[in-house]
Amino acid sequence: AWPLLRRLPARAGLVLRHGGGAPRARPAASSASSSSSASSGDGGASRAPDTSLFVPVPLKPGLGGAAEEDVGAELTRPLDKGEVLKNLNKFYKRKEIQRLGAENGLDARLFHQAFISFRKYIMESSSVSADLHIILNDICCGFVVLGHVDDLFPFFLRHAKQIFPMLDCMDDLRKISDLRLPPNWYPDARAIQRKIIFHAGPTNSGKTYHAIQKFLSAKSGIYCGPLKLLAHEIFQKSNDANVPCDLVTGEERVYANEDARQAPHVACTIEMCSTNTPYEVAVIDEIQMIRDPARGWAWTRALLGLCAEEIHVCGEPAAIDLVTELMYTTGEEVEVRNYKRLTPLTVLDYALESLDNLRPGDCIVCFSKNDIYSVSRQIEARGLECAVIYGSLPPGTKLEQAKKFNNPDDPCKILVATDAIGMGLNLCIRRIIFNSIVKPTVNEKGEKEIDSITTSQALQIAGRAGRFGSSFKQGEVTTMHRDDLMQLKEILNEAVPPVKAAGLHPTPEQIEMFAYHLPDATLSNLIDIFVSLSQVDGMYFVCNIDDFKFLADMIQHIPLNLRSRYVFCTAPLNRKEPFVCTTLLKFARQFSRNEPLTFDWLCRHTKWPLAAPKNIKELVHLEAVHDVFDLYLWLSYRFMDMFPDAVLVRDIQKKLDGIIQIGVCNITKLIRASQSAAAPGTAEVVSEDFPLSRTKKDARVVSDHHGAASTEALSVAVEAAGLRRAKNLRPSRLGSRQEDLKSYGRGSLANRLLREGLLTQEMLRQLESEWQDQHRNGRYGFGSKRDDQHRSKETGKKRK
Repeated sequence: AWPLLRRLPARAGLVLRHGGGAPRARPAASSASSSSSASSGDGGASRAPDTSLFVPVPLKPGLGGAAEEDVGAELTRPLDKGEVLKNLNKFYKRKEIQRLGAENGLDARLFHQAFISFRKYIMESSSVSADLHIILNDICCGFVVLGHVDDLFPFFLRHAKQIFPMLDCMDDLRKISDLRLPPNWYPDARAIQRKIIFHAGPTNSGKTYHAIQKFLSAKSGIYCGPLKLLAHEIFQKSNDANVPCDLVTGEERVYANEDARQAPHVACTIEMCSTNTPYEVAVIDEIQMIRDPARGWAWTRALLGLCAEEIHVCGEPAAIDLVTELMYTTGEEVEVRNYKRLTPLTVLDYALESLDNLRPGDCIVCFSKNDIYSVSRQIEARGLECAVIYGSLPPGTKLEQAKKFNNPDDPCKILVATDAIGMGLNLCIRRIIFNSIVKPTVNEKGEKEIDSITTSQALQIAGRAGRFGSSFKQGEVTTMHRDDLMQLKEILNEAVPPVKAAGLHPTPEQIEMFAYHLPDATLSNLIDIFVSLSQVDGMYFVCNIDDFKFLADMIQHIPLNLRSRYVFCTAPLNRKEPFVCTTLLKFARQFSRNEPLTFDWLCRHTKWPLAAPKNIKELVHLEAVHDVFDLYLWLSYRFMDMFPDAVLVRDIQKKLDGIIQIGVCNITKLIRASQSAAAPGTAEVVSEDFPLSRTKKDARVVSDHHGAASTEALSVAVEAAGLRRAKNLRPSRLGSRQEDLKSYGRGSLANRLLREGLLTQEMLRQLESEWQDQHRNGRYGFGSKRDDQHRSKETGKKRK
C-alpha cells in the first residue's frame, strides 16, 4: 500500500467529471492555494469568497470494475461498512482535520458539505480505489502503526476538489475577476492623448448644446446618450444640418447614406458605442448616470474607452470630481466649463391643492402609472384635455403626446407624466406640479424601497419648466398637496451629493474564462461567484446584476452555448412583464433547436393584427407586445440568421405604435371602461383617496411591516393620508369612506403593496376592521382638530 500512498499528491490535483469519467487536468494549485491567493487584494489581502455561492458538483458512487474490486480485496479484505462509518465520523470531528481543511480553502460550510458528499460516496460505492480501500481497512482493523483516520485527508481533499472545482483554481478566478484597473481594458484609447472637456450645469443651461456644436463641426464624431429619444434627436438634428449621421440603438440601425456606408458621425445609445472606431469628437451625455446601479457600467466604458481626440462630457457638477479622478488614472486632464440656467425657475409658496386650479402649460408629475390614470381621469371630468407620458409607452407615442401638448393650436394644454419627462423630450411647460414626492426605487442591493425623491431627481424634473426658447420665459414649481411643499423646498435647496463611484460589469470574455474553470456551474452561479471574488478600488462598484441572473435562471434548462446564453441574458426587457419574459423563453427554446424565428411565427404568438384597446388592461398588453417587437429587433442584430424578418417586424411595430397612440389619446375612456367592466372590488385604477404615502416619514412607516406595533403605524399612515385629502372632498362623499376602504383592500394599490412585501393579508384585514370600528365611533369624521378637542372637553365635563 505504501507505493500507492506516495502517488497521492499527484492524483489529488485531478478533477473527475460526472460518472467517474477520465480525469481532466486543471491548473495546479498549492495545498494552500486559497489562503495564498488572498494576498492579491487591496492592502495585501482580498476579501474571502462567499462560499455559500459554491454549488457542489454531484458525483455518482463508484460502481467499480471487477479488477479494481479484486485489487482492494486481494490486498486486504472486504470493508466492514459499519466500521468505516464510525471512523469517517471520527475523522470529521478531528480539529486537526478541520484546520487542514481551512488551510486548503474549506471553510466550515464547504468542509461540512464536502464531508457529507465524501461519506456518501464511500458508503454507497460498491468499490473504491485500491489505495483508499487499503487505508480504510488499516484504520478499521485498528492497525495504529499502519493506519490513522488522519490518513484519509488526501482522499477527502481530492474528493472536495472534485465537487468544488473552484478550490483548485481560486488564484486564476481571482485574477480573472480583478477589476481594479479598468483603464487597461482599452488599449486603443490609452494609445492616444485625449482632451476631456466637462460641460457642467443644471437642466436648461445650454451645456449639451455647446457640446453638440463641437460634434457637428468635427470631421467625425459620436454622440452617446441614455435614451433612444435623445439619440434620435441628435440623428435628426445632424442630418438636418447637412452633417451625415447614422443612428445606432440596440434595436435599430439607420444609415445616412443610401448604400449603407458608415457615415463619419453617429448618434447612439451609450451601450452601443464602439470603443475601437477612432473619432475626432465624442459627446457623452448625462455623465452623472455613471453611478446608476444597473447601467452605470456603460458610462464608465464610454469615458475610459472611447477613442476620440476630444471627449465632451455633459452632466451635473456633482460628477466633476469623480471624472477628474478617473482621468487622473489615465494621465488625462479635465477642463471644466460651468453653465448657469438660461431662464429663471421659481418654487412657489403655495400648493395647487385642487385640479380646479390648473392653468395652460401645467405638468403634473406622478411616480406610478396608477396615479397617471387617476389624475388624468379627474382632469377629464373637469372638461379639460390632457396629454399623457410614462416610461413604458413606445418612443413614437411619447413624441406624439409631446407634440400634442406643445402645439399652441391644440386644445390639450395640460400634461400628466411620470419622471420619464426628465430626459429626452422637449416640452413647453410653464409649471411643474409634483403629485407626490415619494417614489419606489431599487437600491444597490436590488431591494425595492419607497423614499423621497433625491435632490438630483427633483432638479432634473423641476428644470423642465420654463425651457429656453419655449413660449414660457420663466419656470415654476410646486406640489399638489400643501403638506409636501415645504419638504420639496428642502429637497431642492440641498446640495446634490457628489458622485463617488463608477459602475462596472463583467464582460462576456471574463465569464467565458470563468466557465472554462467551472464547466458545471450555471451562468447565474458563475456571475454570483464572479461578483463575490471581484476586486474593485474605491472609485468603482460592480453594477446590480439581478435582471441578468433572473433571465439566466429562466433559460437555464434550455441547451445553449455560453456566448448565446450570455446575449439572451443581456436582453433589455422588464422582468415584471410576464408576456415579454415568456416570449424570451420561447425565443431561446426555438433558437436552441436551430429553428429561425420567422415573421409568421411572431404574428401567431402575438395574435397580430391587433385592434385598438377597449380598456386599460388591453392598452398595457399592447405596450407589452411593442416590447416583444423591440426584443425581436434587438436579437435580430445579434443573431441575424435566426431572427431574419427584422424589416417586416419593424413595419408592424410602427403600426402598433399608431394603435397605442389611439389608446393613449382616449385613455380616460379606457379608464372608465375598465372601472365599469371590472367586478366589484377588482378595480384596475387605484382610488384617489388612498395614495401611496407622500412623505419620507410616512414611507418609512409603510416600509416597516413587522409586528403589531408597525401594523398600528401603518393604519395611522393611511389615516393621515386620507385626512390630508379630506379637505377637498365634498360632503356627499363622506358616507362612502367605508366602501373606499374595501376598494382599497382589493384594488391594485393593495395588490402592489402585497407583492412588494409592504403589506400582508393579516395587516389588510386588521386595517379594514380598525377602519370600520373607528368609523362607527366617529373617529373618521372629517372635523378639524379643534372639533376633536371640543369633543374631548365635553367628555371631560360629563365625567365630572
